[in-house]
Amino acid sequence: MVRVTITQVAEYAGVSIASASRALNGQIASAETIAKVQHAAATLGYVADATARSLKLGRTHQLAYAVADIGNPVYVEMMTAIERVVSASGYRLVLSSTGTSSSSVDVVRDLGRGYVDGMILSPLRVTDELLAALAKTPTPVVVLGRLPDGTSLDTVRADSVTAMRLVVDHLVAEGRRDIAFVNGPGDTTPGTFRRDGFNTAVTAHPLVSTRSIDADDFTIAAGYAAARRVLDGDRRPDAIVAANDLIGIGAIRAAEDLGLTVPDDIAVTGIDNTELTGVIRPGLTSVDLGADERGRVAAELLLARIAEPSRAAHTVTVAPALVVRGSSLSRARAQGRAPHHETDSTELDEERAAG
Repeated sequence: MVRVTITQVAEYAGVSIASASRALNGQIASAETIAKVQHAAATLGYVADATARSLKLGRTHQLAYAVADIGNPVYVEMMTAIERVVSASGYRLVLSSTGTSSSSVDVVRDLGRGYVDGMILSPLRVTDELLAALAKTPTPVVVLGRLPDGTSLDTVRADSVTAMRLVVDHLVAEGRRDIAFVNGPGDTTPGTFRRDGFNTAVTAHPLVSTRSIDADDFTIAAGYAAARRVLDGDRRPDAIVAANDLIGIGAIRAAEDLGLTVPDDIAVTGIDNTELTGVIRPGLTSVDLGADERGRVAAELLLARIAEPSRAAHTVTVAPALVVRGSSLSRARAQGRAPHHETDSTELDEERAAG
């Protein structure tokens, strides 16, 4: 199919090429000219050359969202929130999977090619090489995650320390006294902060026994394998705190395959409160880290940075909230509660006060 050119549109409309270009690009033109050109473009089936227009205007009207694992539901939730904000401002969102830390560096370096006007990056690992690439890029970047103090970039953070305190306090209140923490890779940013948060949380409960193990990844399969190692040991815990929901789901499956009942024999909790937590049975207790809110804030920060490149860097921390489901209740509470009942931390506190 032969592409219709702006020259043909101008000829059909009976105007100059310059007038046709102004009319099609929203620049100053008479109402009569705009009507003629739009009619000509529709009749001929003209489609604007996005590349040429981007070069002319100095904008691509595309933004990138780069994450380690595009299959992880928490990233999908953030992506949905980001797309909702940027599309309302006329931008198209481009998705990129980074995987390893070196891939994150490559993605940032590629920003110099000018294929997007800005990027929201959620790196799994923050290395010196990545920080150097971020410092050099001329393209606005907002980071979902934590960067070293003094880094002059817009960031949106989860509060893993408070998240771990919420879930550990909940398990102890439910009568659990031997808690295993199943983390993801400990050299990652989420792995580091969730491990530190767990270690801080358990110091408030000196009578509780704890142990930690790292899974090979933040996935169901890796969580299953790590949980099997914990549950097959000589001393079986009565609770597992998983570093994310996928690991938590893997832990529930591992417990079932070993003939254990959740939550009677072992309680399991996750982090992120993704949609999967309400699909499995029993429902998975999880800490909501505000994925939707983090995505929304990151998108707004990026648009603000594009509009005002010299503005001061902002760091926003989104507060977590515990969502209690059947996977972590004590035996007595699990038996007395309707199956799959879902509650949040506020309702749970009210129940305890009343009882």
